[in-house]
Amino acid sequence: MRKSAGMDERGGGKYETEGEVGFLLDPIAEFREDHRKVRDGLLALEEAIRQNRIGEAREVLGGLNQLVGPHFRYEEEALYPTLREYLGEYVDQLLNEHDGVIRTARRCAELLQKDELSPEEREAGARAARSLLVHVSNCDGLAIISERLDADRLGELARKFETCREQGVPLLEWAATIRERRVD
Repeated sequence: MRKSAGMDERGGGKYETEGEVGFLLDPIAEFREDHRKVRDGLLALEEAIRQNRIGEAREVLGGLNQLVGPHFRYEEEALYPTLREYLGEYVDQLLNEHDGVIRTARRCAELLQKDELSPEEREAGARAARSLLVHVSNCDGLAIISERLDADRLGELARKFETCREQGVPLLEWAATIRERRVD
């Protein structure tokens, strides 16, 4: 990629490659915005489950599945390998957290196949949704490290993020069919 006058220092903006001109998203800003959406979605999911509003909970979980699939794919295929030089084995912890998120999402999807939940099921589902906020918080801190990447690396991350979003593979489908790490 050749940096053009329209490219900002974080990799967002205009770029030119072999006669092609396009616009990249800002991977750091988009990454953080995804985390805000996931945070809000998890809190909405927790509330809907607690209130036994199953239809609403299904809708929220479906939206999270759509959002988190491309996001996790971007993290695992592009961001984490790039940041491993800074974070070392901490990346393995983040991958393990992804495994836990996938397991929890599967359990929530199974639970929400019911038309009504018992008080115990509501409490367990709500706690599960809230527990995922820890990963959102841990992961959002990666933005501060990403700010140290040069424009070329940020441009590569932006292209990968765009590709993951364009393909739009939901989390549970990605985990079952594309992701190299398998979760039982």
